[in-house]
Amino acid sequence: MEPSSGHTDFLVLGAGVAGLMFALEAARHGRVLLVSKTDKEESNTRYAQGGIAAVWSPEDNLENHVTDTLVAGAGLCRREAVEQTVREAPERVRALIERGVQFSRREHDPSEYDLHREGGHSKRRILHADDLTGAEIVRALLAAAEAEPNVEILEHHHAVDLVTHNSLARRSGDVPEDPDRVLGAYLLDAKSGEVRAVSARIVALCTGGAGKVYLYTSNPDIASGDGVAMAWRAGARVANMEFVQFHPTCLYHPHAKGFLISEALRGEGGKLVLNTGERFMPRYDERAELAPRDIVARAIDAELKRRGDDCVYLDMTHLGRDELQHKFPNIYARCFELGIDMATHPIPVVPAAHYFCGGVQTDLAAESNIRNLFAIGECASTGLHGANRLASNSLLEALVFARHAVLTAVERLPDVPAHVEIPPWDPGRAVDSDEQVVITQTWDEIRRFMWNYVGIVRSTRRLMRARARVEAVQEEIYDYYWDFTLTAPLLELRNLATVADLVISSALRRRESRGLHFTLDYPSSDPRWIQDTVLRRRL
Repeated sequence: MEPSSGHTDFLVLGAGVAGLMFALEAARHGRVLLVSKTDKEESNTRYAQGGIAAVWSPEDNLENHVTDTLVAGAGLCRREAVEQTVREAPERVRALIERGVQFSRREHDPSEYDLHREGGHSKRRILHADDLTGAEIVRALLAAAEAEPNVEILEHHHAVDLVTHNSLARRSGDVPEDPDRVLGAYLLDAKSGEVRAVSARIVALCTGGAGKVYLYTSNPDIASGDGVAMAWRAGARVANMEFVQFHPTCLYHPHAKGFLISEALRGEGGKLVLNTGERFMPRYDERAELAPRDIVARAIDAELKRRGDDCVYLDMTHLGRDELQHKFPNIYARCFELGIDMATHPIPVVPAAHYFCGGVQTDLAAESNIRNLFAIGECASTGLHGANRLASNSLLEALVFARHAVLTAVERLPDVPAHVEIPPWDPGRAVDSDEQVVITQTWDEIRRFMWNYVGIVRSTRRLMRARARVEAVQEEIYDYYWDFTLTAPLLELRNLATVADLVISSALRRRESRGLHFTLDYPSSDPRWIQDTVLRRRL
């Protein structure tokens, strides 16, 4: 499907919870073009199992949720962002329910929602839809978006680059503005290979994370850091990219392909054990299996390296088969399909890259330093997560900041020109490539050196090795990018290399260990480093 026009009021890149909620709210005020780089149903959101954190029970309160978030964030959370998010959480959850999202209810009291507890939470406050919460949210919101006449959904289109006033000014020799402002984007039709220019009064980056920069990840193949990389190239500030959350428990199986074993299982009493049956988490933290993810992931990594084992195990055999099938039907079915009966045998698990706490730096309205360019969800650094995201705060963040982004964007509309001409894409002398193996080989190289050198435990020497490799890779990609016709894999490779470089640069700057960033050269936290790692590109 082609866009009905080369102009729109709101251009939304990404069709997960952030993009869908922004599109639905914005549609009340203008035309929305919602772009998905694959099928419209595919996004990081779709694979979210756990749920959404919100103060829902009378036994809980807002201050508990704020405190839990701040503790997990290891001193780097922006308190205003935390308080805004926690305060608005119940209202945003109700908005989902009104749009048709069906959260799980208590088995013996269907009038009440079933609340999970996950690592780092002091109370049960996770609303969920069995263990397929993300898929249920996408189902409901996508149905609403398809029924909205002001929302046009464009599938199988990749954003190539953002277009800003200053990028056009530099091209024509005019004087750049400060601050810069976004004008639209170039979109690649993945099927035809055509690149189209789309101008927009407001652009929302809702492109998700970049888990595919690592060899092992719970993310789908689309998670290539496109929004962060495009924003960086356009001149947006990027913050805290060193804080990559490795989920402690991904299913270890040759055919699992990063299948996540939700933290909610540990919330229901799951125990992490070695292949000998010995439990080890109490040796690392008094909260044991319910410690924040960074602590649990490092503990597992340490045990694997100490013993030389391939995996550890999550023991759920204390729950009966009926209860497991009721509470975790998707996980139970997938494990059983792969020959693992979690009712009688522990589940083999390993850590995997899961979530980026850093991204495009924004204010409390989700706006970047480029005017009218908003970043929402995992591609943003709002200050909510700090150095380590609290479980089930990610979907919540997308809901809250999507709303604030729309409120701010709508206020801007009267002052933003309705129509801006963007020059057509210039392919130069690019020709079709008959060496796609170059892309797959380079992609594999990036993911391997990022896993080996910039993973759960780092060192300055490892990071310097990674920097040398990423600089060489980027030079190769630059030459290839301009010599050959654009393809979706080439765009993703370019973006992954940019993200890898940002993570390495940020990690080298932070000379301490804090939250998700642990380095052998600086194993302790240092109060002098209670500050964001902000990267600015010189244009």
